[in-house]
Amino acid sequence: MTLQEAQQKVDEWIKTVGVRYFSELTNMTILTEEVGELAKHMARIYGEQSYKKGKELNATQQQEALADEMADVLWVLLCLANQTEVDLTAALKKNFDKKTIRDHERHTSNDKLKEHP
Repeated sequence: MTLQEAQQKVDEWIKTVGVRYFSELTNMTILTEEVGELAKHMARIYGEQSYKKGKELNATQQQEALADEMADVLWVLLCLANQTEVDLTAALKKNFDKKTIRDHERHTSNDKLKEHP
C-alpha cells in the first residue's frame, strides 16, 4: 500500500465507519497520546524500564505491541494529513531531498556514528 492509498483508505473509513474526522487539534492530541504509548513500549523493550509485574510481554507480544502502536501513530498522522490537505507522498519526497542536500556529509563524517554500540 502506498502512502497515497493509505490516505485514501483512511479517508474512506473515516467517512463511512468513523462518521467524520475529529478536529485537527483533537487529532494532534490523539497523535501525542499514541506516540506516548509507543514510547512506553520502546522504553520497556529497548530501554531500562520494565513492565509491571504481571504485565510482562513475551517477544512475540512485544513485537505485536510495537507494530500496533506504530500503526496507531501512522493512522492519526494520515488523518491529520487528510485534514490539512498534505500529500504525504510529495512531502516525504521533498523531505528526502532536503535531508540529502543538508546532510550529504554530516553523518559520514561523524565519528560517533562509526562506532556501533
